[in-house]
Amino acid sequence: MTCPYPLDMPSLDTPSPVPAAENQGLPDGLPDFGSSSYKSAYSRINAIVIEGEQEAHDNYIALGTLLPNEAEELGRLARMELKHKKGFTACGANLGVEADMPFARDFFAPLRNNFQKALSEGKVVTCLLIQAILIEAFAISAYHIYIPVADPFARKITEGVVKDEYLHLNYGQEWLKANLDTIREEFEQANRDNLPLVRRMLDQVAGDAAVLQMEKEDLMADFLTSYQEALTEIGFTPREIARMAASALVG
Repeated sequence: MTCPYPLDMPSLDTPSPVPAAENQGLPDGLPDFGSSSYKSAYSRINAIVIEGEQEAHDNYIALGTLLPNEAEELGRLARMELKHKKGFTACGANLGVEADMPFARDFFAPLRNNFQKALSEGKVVTCLLIQAILIEAFAISAYHIYIPVADPFARKITEGVVKDEYLHLNYGQEWLKANLDTIREEFEQANRDNLPLVRRMLDQVAGDAAVLQMEKEDLMADFLTSYQEALTEIGFTPREIARMAASALVG
Protein backbone atom coordinates (compact mmCIF):
# COMPACT_ATOMS: atom_id res chain seq x y z
CA MET A 1 0.00 0.00 0.00
CA THR A 2 1.33 3.43 -0.89
CA CYS A 3 1.37 6.04 1.84
CA PRO A 4 -0.78 9.00 0.66
CA TYR A 5 1.17 11.56 2.68
CA PRO A 6 4.24 13.48 1.41
CA LEU A 7 7.63 12.48 2.70
CA ASP A 8 8.35 16.02 3.92
CA MET A 9 5.46 15.82 6.39
CA PRO A 10 6.24 17.32 9.84
CA SER A 11 7.68 14.77 12.27
CA LEU A 12 6.60 14.15 15.84
CA ASP A 13 9.38 16.49 16.92
CA THR A 14 8.02 19.41 14.89
CA PRO A 15 4.98 20.81 16.75
CA SER A 16 5.04 22.96 19.83
CA PRO A 17 2.12 23.01 22.27
CA VAL A 18 -0.70 25.32 21.26
CA PRO A 19 -1.80 27.64 24.08
CA ALA A 20 -5.50 27.40 24.85
CA ALA A 21 -6.03 30.95 23.62
CA GLU A 22 -4.84 29.95 20.16
CA ASN A 23 -7.63 27.41 19.92
CA GLN A 24 -10.07 30.30 19.56
CA GLY A 25 -11.19 31.41 16.13
CA LEU A 26 -10.74 28.01 14.49
CA PRO A 27 -12.75 27.32 11.33
CA ASP A 28 -16.45 26.56 11.68
CA GLY A 29 -17.27 22.90 12.10
CA LEU A 30 -14.46 22.02 14.50
CA PRO A 31 -15.38 20.89 18.00
CA ASP A 32 -14.96 23.04 21.09
CA PHE A 33 -11.68 21.64 22.39
CA GLY A 34 -12.14 23.30 25.77
CA SER A 35 -15.64 22.01 26.55
CA SER A 36 -16.18 19.53 29.37
CA SER A 37 -17.92 17.08 27.00
CA TYR A 38 -15.00 17.17 24.57
CA LYS A 39 -12.43 16.69 27.33
CA SER A 40 -14.40 13.79 28.81
CA ALA A 41 -14.61 11.98 25.46
CA TYR A 42 -10.99 12.86 24.66
CA SER A 43 -9.80 11.31 27.91
CA ARG A 44 -10.93 7.93 26.59
CA ILE A 45 -10.00 8.39 22.92
CA ASN A 46 -6.55 9.67 23.87
CA ALA A 47 -6.09 6.75 26.26
CA ILE A 48 -6.98 4.31 23.47
CA VAL A 49 -4.28 5.65 21.16
CA ILE A 50 -1.69 5.77 23.97
CA GLU A 51 -2.48 2.21 25.02
CA GLY A 52 -2.63 1.08 21.39
CA GLU A 53 0.88 2.35 20.74
CA GLN A 54 2.20 0.67 23.91
CA GLU A 55 0.58 -2.63 22.98
CA ALA A 56 1.92 -2.34 19.44
CA HIS A 57 5.41 -1.91 20.89
CA ASP A 58 4.98 -4.98 23.10
CA ASN A 59 3.52 -7.02 20.24
CA TYR A 60 6.37 -6.27 17.85
CA ILE A 61 8.92 -7.18 20.50
CA ALA A 62 7.02 -10.42 21.14
CA LEU A 63 6.91 -11.20 17.42
CA GLY A 64 10.68 -10.97 17.41
CA THR A 65 10.77 -14.08 19.62
CA LEU A 66 8.84 -16.01 16.95
CA LEU A 67 10.80 -14.50 14.06
CA PRO A 68 14.36 -14.20 15.39
CA ASN A 69 15.75 -13.37 11.96
CA GLU A 70 13.37 -10.41 11.88
CA ALA A 71 13.97 -9.30 15.48
CA GLU A 72 16.08 -6.26 14.56
CA GLU A 73 13.49 -4.86 12.16
CA LEU A 74 10.65 -5.64 14.56
CA GLY A 75 12.58 -3.85 17.29
CA ARG A 76 12.83 -0.80 15.04
CA LEU A 77 9.07 -0.83 14.50
CA ALA A 78 8.55 -1.19 18.24
CA ARG A 79 10.68 1.88 18.98
CA MET A 80 8.59 3.89 16.53
CA GLU A 81 5.48 2.93 18.48
CA LEU A 82 6.97 4.28 21.72
CA LYS A 83 7.69 7.55 19.92
CA HIS A 84 4.05 7.68 18.89
CA LYS A 85 2.97 7.03 22.47
CA LYS A 86 5.05 9.97 23.64
CA GLY A 87 3.48 12.21 21.01
CA PHE A 88 -0.08 11.25 21.90
CA THR A 89 0.64 11.68 25.61
CA ALA A 90 1.72 15.24 24.77
CA CYS A 91 -1.58 15.77 22.92
CA GLY A 92 -3.54 15.06 26.09
CA ALA A 93 -1.29 17.28 28.16
CA ASN A 94 -1.72 20.10 25.65
CA LEU A 95 -5.49 20.05 26.25
CA GLY A 96 -5.16 19.54 29.99
CA VAL A 97 -6.75 16.09 29.76
CA GLU A 98 -5.75 13.03 31.79
CA ALA A 99 -6.03 9.85 29.72
CA ASP A 100 -8.38 7.18 31.11
CA MET A 101 -5.90 4.33 30.92
CA PRO A 102 -7.99 1.71 32.79
CA PHE A 103 -10.71 2.17 30.15
CA ALA A 104 -8.16 1.76 27.35
CA ARG A 105 -6.65 -1.41 28.82
CA ASP A 106 -10.12 -2.96 29.03
CA PHE A 107 -10.86 -1.76 25.48
CA PHE A 108 -7.92 -3.70 24.05
CA ALA A 109 -8.32 -6.77 26.28
CA PRO A 110 -10.06 -9.06 23.72
CA LEU A 111 -7.44 -8.49 21.00
CA ARG A 112 -4.63 -8.56 23.56
CA ASN A 113 -5.82 -11.90 24.93
CA ASN A 114 -6.09 -13.40 21.45
CA PHE A 115 -2.61 -12.15 20.55
CA GLN A 116 -1.11 -13.60 23.73
CA LYS A 117 -2.82 -16.95 23.13
CA ALA A 118 -1.51 -17.09 19.57
CA LEU A 119 1.95 -16.07 20.78
CA SER A 120 2.01 -18.89 23.32
CA GLU A 121 1.08 -21.33 20.54
CA GLY A 122 3.73 -19.98 18.16
CA LYS A 123 1.14 -18.82 15.61
CA VAL A 124 3.05 -16.18 13.70
CA VAL A 125 0.32 -15.70 11.11
CA THR A 126 -2.35 -14.99 13.72
CA CYS A 127 -0.08 -12.58 15.59
CA LEU A 128 0.74 -10.71 12.39
CA LEU A 129 -2.92 -10.53 11.39
CA ILE A 130 -3.89 -9.05 14.76
CA GLN A 131 -1.08 -6.52 15.08
CA ALA A 132 0.23 -5.72 11.62
CA ILE A 133 -3.07 -5.89 9.71
CA LEU A 134 -6.11 -5.37 11.95
CA ILE A 135 -4.66 -3.05 14.60
CA GLU A 136 -2.60 -1.03 12.11
CA ALA A 137 -5.57 -0.68 9.72
CA PHE A 138 -7.75 0.30 12.69
CA ALA A 139 -5.24 2.95 13.73
CA ILE A 140 -4.81 4.31 10.21
CA SER A 141 -8.57 4.66 9.75
CA ALA A 142 -8.98 6.41 13.10
CA TYR A 143 -6.15 8.82 12.35
CA HIS A 144 -7.51 9.57 8.86
CA ILE A 145 -10.89 10.55 10.31
CA TYR A 146 -9.41 12.41 13.28
CA ILE A 147 -6.89 14.65 11.47
CA PRO A 148 -9.45 17.04 9.87
CA VAL A 149 -11.17 17.69 13.23
CA ALA A 150 -8.14 17.62 15.54
CA ASP A 151 -6.75 20.59 17.44
CA PRO A 152 -3.68 22.11 15.69
CA PHE A 153 -1.12 20.47 17.98
CA ALA A 154 -2.67 17.00 17.77
CA ARG A 155 -3.12 17.33 14.02
CA LYS A 156 0.62 17.72 13.46
CA ILE A 157 1.39 14.82 15.80
CA THR A 158 -1.14 12.55 14.10
CA GLU A 159 -0.01 13.40 10.57
CA GLY A 160 3.49 12.24 11.51
CA VAL A 161 2.23 9.07 13.15
CA VAL A 162 0.01 7.89 10.30
CA LYS A 163 2.95 7.90 7.88
CA ASP A 164 4.78 5.46 10.18
CA GLU A 165 1.72 3.24 10.55
CA TYR A 166 1.74 2.58 6.82
CA LEU A 167 5.28 1.23 7.20
CA HIS A 168 4.06 -1.16 9.89
CA LEU A 169 1.11 -2.29 7.81
CA ASN A 170 3.43 -2.83 4.87
CA TYR A 171 5.72 -4.99 7.01
CA GLY A 172 2.86 -7.38 7.81
CA GLN A 173 1.68 -7.39 4.21
CA GLU A 174 5.08 -8.29 2.82
CA TRP A 175 5.71 -11.15 5.26
CA LEU A 176 2.28 -12.63 4.69
CA LYS A 177 2.56 -12.18 0.92
CA ALA A 178 5.86 -14.03 0.87
CA ASN A 179 4.27 -16.94 2.73
CA LEU A 180 0.81 -16.87 1.16
CA ASP A 181 0.86 -20.45 -0.05
CA THR A 182 1.16 -21.75 3.52
CA ILE A 183 -0.82 -19.20 5.56
CA ARG A 184 -4.32 -19.25 4.07
CA GLU A 185 -6.00 -21.64 6.51
CA GLU A 186 -4.60 -20.06 9.67
CA PHE A 187 -5.12 -16.54 8.34
CA GLU A 188 -8.79 -17.11 7.51
CA GLN A 189 -9.47 -18.70 10.91
CA ALA A 190 -7.67 -15.88 12.71
CA ASN A 191 -9.66 -13.38 10.68
CA ARG A 192 -12.95 -15.04 11.70
CA ASP A 193 -11.87 -14.89 15.33
CA ASN A 194 -10.62 -11.30 15.39
CA LEU A 195 -12.30 -9.13 12.75
CA PRO A 196 -15.61 -9.11 14.67
CA LEU A 197 -13.71 -7.75 17.68
CA VAL A 198 -12.69 -4.68 15.68
CA ARG A 199 -16.32 -4.01 14.80
CA ARG A 200 -17.27 -4.27 18.48
CA MET A 201 -14.43 -1.91 19.40
CA LEU A 202 -15.78 0.65 16.94
CA ASP A 203 -19.26 0.23 18.43
CA GLN A 204 -17.87 0.71 21.93
CA VAL A 205 -16.11 3.97 21.12
CA ALA A 206 -18.71 5.41 18.72
CA GLY A 207 -20.27 7.80 21.24
CA ASP A 208 -16.98 9.36 22.31
CA ALA A 209 -15.75 9.50 18.72
CA ALA A 210 -18.90 11.38 17.69
CA VAL A 211 -18.18 14.06 20.31
CA LEU A 212 -14.83 14.54 18.54
CA GLN A 213 -16.82 14.71 15.25
CA MET A 214 -15.58 11.31 14.08
CA GLU A 215 -18.58 9.41 12.77
CA LYS A 216 -18.79 5.65 13.26
CA GLU A 217 -19.80 5.02 9.64
CA ASP A 218 -16.76 6.93 8.38
CA LEU A 219 -14.46 5.04 10.74
CA MET A 220 -15.82 1.66 9.65
CA ALA A 221 -15.70 2.54 5.95
CA ASP A 222 -12.10 3.75 6.16
CA PHE A 223 -11.08 0.72 8.21
CA LEU A 224 -12.60 -1.72 5.71
CA THR A 225 -10.87 0.12 2.86
CA SER A 226 -7.45 -0.18 4.54
CA TYR A 227 -8.13 -3.79 5.54
CA GLN A 228 -9.28 -4.87 2.08
CA GLU A 229 -6.39 -3.08 0.37
CA ALA A 230 -4.01 -4.93 2.69
CA LEU A 231 -5.54 -8.29 1.78
CA THR A 232 -5.25 -7.39 -1.90
CA GLU A 233 -1.57 -6.57 -1.46
CA ILE A 234 -1.02 -9.90 0.31
CA GLY A 235 -2.50 -11.67 -2.70
CA PHE A 236 -5.97 -12.82 -1.70
CA THR A 237 -8.57 -12.95 -4.47
CA PRO A 238 -11.61 -10.62 -4.52
CA ARG A 239 -13.84 -13.58 -3.60
CA GLU A 240 -11.61 -14.49 -0.63
CA ILE A 241 -11.53 -10.87 0.51
CA ALA A 242 -15.32 -10.52 0.30
CA ARG A 243 -15.74 -13.71 2.33
CA MET A 244 -13.26 -12.55 4.99
CA ALA A 245 -14.69 -9.02 5.18
CA ALA A 246 -18.12 -10.51 5.83
CA SER A 247 -16.75 -11.76 9.15
CA ALA A 248 -17.12 -8.20 10.44
CA LEU A 249 -20.87 -8.62 10.25
CA VAL A 250 -21.02 -11.66 12.52
CA GLY A 251 -19.93 -12.52 15.99
